[in-house]
Amino acid sequence: MSEHPLDTLQRPLRDLRISVTDRCNFRCVYCMPKEVFGRDHPFLPRTELLTFEELERAARLFARLGVTKIRLTGGEPLLRRDLEKLVAILAQLPEVDLTLTTNGSLLAEKAQMLRQAGLQRVSVSLDAIDDETFMKMNDVDFPVRRVLEGIDAALAAGLTPLKVNMVVKRGLNEHSLLPMTEHFRGTGVVLRFIEYMDVGATNGWRLDQVVPAVEMLKRIEAVYPLEPLEASYRGEVAHRYRYRDGAGEIGLIASVSQPFCGDCTRARLSADGQIFLCLFAAQGFDLRGRLRSGVSEEALETELAGLWRGRTDRYSEIRSAATAGLPRVEMSYIGG
Repeated sequence: MSEHPLDTLQRPLRDLRISVTDRCNFRCVYCMPKEVFGRDHPFLPRTELLTFEELERAARLFARLGVTKIRLTGGEPLLRRDLEKLVAILAQLPEVDLTLTTNGSLLAEKAQMLRQAGLQRVSVSLDAIDDETFMKMNDVDFPVRRVLEGIDAALAAGLTPLKVNMVVKRGLNEHSLLPMTEHFRGTGVVLRFIEYMDVGATNGWRLDQVVPAVEMLKRIEAVYPLEPLEASYRGEVAHRYRYRDGAGEIGLIASVSQPFCGDCTRARLSADGQIFLCLFAAQGFDLRGRLRSGVSEEALETELAGLWRGRTDRYSEIRSAATAGLPRVEMSYIGG
């Protein structure tokens, strides 16, 4: 494979996350309270969304800059009409790993169709294995069983390796660490525990609500002995461990207690065409306007390369009282 324009950078661009929905049907811990993100939260006008053709063009540009993984996110991406058509389009990109993150609520009915369209893997958000805690964390009216059925359907369809992401918030669901571990051990599912992050400005985040990854690891390892695994690639966000008895592996994402800004290889594209280089960014780069203004591929590629080369963001490394009040985009808009 030929060298990409950004291959020589200390922090290469490897991962593009594309938000493909205008609204989510699932109020997770990052998109609360319900009085802000309720059922009447407005949809974006259809004309403001990137079309599938524009998304393909954007994806090809990023692939030329070195991106080897594209993740479809939201909101909830399975809400996007004709999503399988977009998957089929993006699946044609050579040497790109195409994945999707979902809350699992619609996965049972769509897993096989998405696999046939060319989707390779999925990650499913699930913060507890019991209904009471799950509903308290996510403020939804459907049971855990629905998500588990989606996971089973994804496994049957071959959307593997499948990852389950559990955000851990002190005082709410840290008691679910071991029950979640016990449920997914030996199933082939990779369970990842994520520190509760201060994404957006509406979820009332406080540092004392964070359960540090080292504490989670101690709780799990006290029952199920673990050993560390080497990172699969530069910039991998999860610290990986395998069970000593061979029952699979887990991951811990310590974005608050052990920030990894210096190794970040991700860019994010919102559903309305704004590029964000950091999950905690206040504003994006207007790619939609450029795509619709007739700018040439070469000029766009040069501009995007310059944007990445010039990034200096490191919010998580300098998190402080001074940065806490800065405006930040919400998770439901930028994607996870």
